[in-house]
Amino acid sequence: MPISMNKPFHKQQESDPSEMIFGIFPVLEALRSAADVDKVILQVGLRSPQLQELRELLDELEIPLQMVPREKLDRMTRANHQGVIGFISPVTFQPIEEVLQRVYEEGRDPFLLILDRVTDVRNFGAICRTAECAGIDAVIIPSRGSARVGGDAMKTSAGALMNLPVCRTTNLKDTLEYLSNSGIRLVGCTEKTEKSLYAVELQGPLGIIMGSEEDGISPEYLKRCDERVKIPMFGKTGSLNVSVATALVVYEVVRQRILIN
Repeated sequence: MPISMNKPFHKQQESDPSEMIFGIFPVLEALRSAADVDKVILQVGLRSPQLQELRELLDELEIPLQMVPREKLDRMTRANHQGVIGFISPVTFQPIEEVLQRVYEEGRDPFLLILDRVTDVRNFGAICRTAECAGIDAVIIPSRGSARVGGDAMKTSAGALMNLPVCRTTNLKDTLEYLSNSGIRLVGCTEKTEKSLYAVELQGPLGIIMGSEEDGISPEYLKRCDERVKIPMFGKTGSLNVSVATALVVYEVVRQRILIN
C-alpha cells in the first residue's frame, strides 16, 4: 500500500510568529530554562561569541539546527532576529522510557505509533487526533525529517496533542531496537508484503510503524518489523493518504482488542 499526500497538502504552512523567539540571547535563555524548543534556524556565516554555547546546548538537548541564508530568515520575520530564530513547541516531549514504564506499571499492553518521516503538518495533526481518540499511549517521531509540532499541528489535531504523549528521538533505529528489547512487537504498514492487515493478529504490546508520504517506511526500519501488513486496495487509485491509512490500521488494532476484551 503506497502512501502519498493529496496534492493540496504540498503547500508549506506558514509559521505562527507567536511560536518564534528571535535573537541569540533569547534563544540561549530558552535553551537554558529547559523550554521545549522544537528547532533552531541559524544564519550561515554568522559570527558571535555566544555561538559555541548555542551549538553545545543544541547538541546536549538533541535539538535540530538548520543553517540557512539570511534572506530566508528575513522572509520569516521582520523582527530583529540577529541571525537566530528558535521555535517553541506547544507540547512537552516525553522520553519513551518513561511512557513505557508507566504503561507497564498500569498493567496494560503498550500501544505505540511510530512515524517515519511524516513531514506534512496537517497529516501529522490528523494522525495525532486519531491516535488520541484510539487511546494510543505515545506517538514517536524522529527529530529530523518530521513535521514540526507547532501551532498548525495543534490546530489540525483539534487539541488532541495536548492529551497525547509525543516522544522525539534523534536515532529512530536505536529507538526501534529499544522497543523490541522492551517486548514491543513492531508492525509496519507497507505495500512490500502480501499479508493483509485483516489477516494478522494485532494484540499484545504493539508498535505500529507508518512511513513517509512519498516512499513509505525506510528499508532499514522495515527490516526491524516483526510483521508487515498492507491495506487491501481494490480501486484504480494506487495509494491512500497517510493519515487515512494510519486511521485504518490503528482502528483495526482497536477492533481486535475490543473483541478480545
